Amino acid sequence: MKISYDPEVDALSIVFRETTVTTKPLGEEIAVEYDRDGRLVGIEVLDAVKRFGDAESLHQVIVEGIGAGTASRRGHMVVAENKTA
Repeated sequence: MKISYDPEVDALSIVFRETTVTTKPLGEEIAVEYDRDGRLVGIEVLDAVKRFGDAESLHQVIVEGIGAGTASRRGHMVVAENKTA
């Protein structure tokens, strides 16, 4: 999975798998991407900072419940942190 943010267009993209996609609007400024078999492979959110409140909310990504150890199942794991100003 890859999560990226483009500040020039204020777009957040979550890609679960790289492949050829069909994009369908889900709501205002939100689109989902499907592969040829209809499986969800991506989500795009436009006006991301506006929707999430501020740019600070995009600085840290936490994925809960991943990993083989019991500690990661009970809590959460920080998988990426961006401290750019």
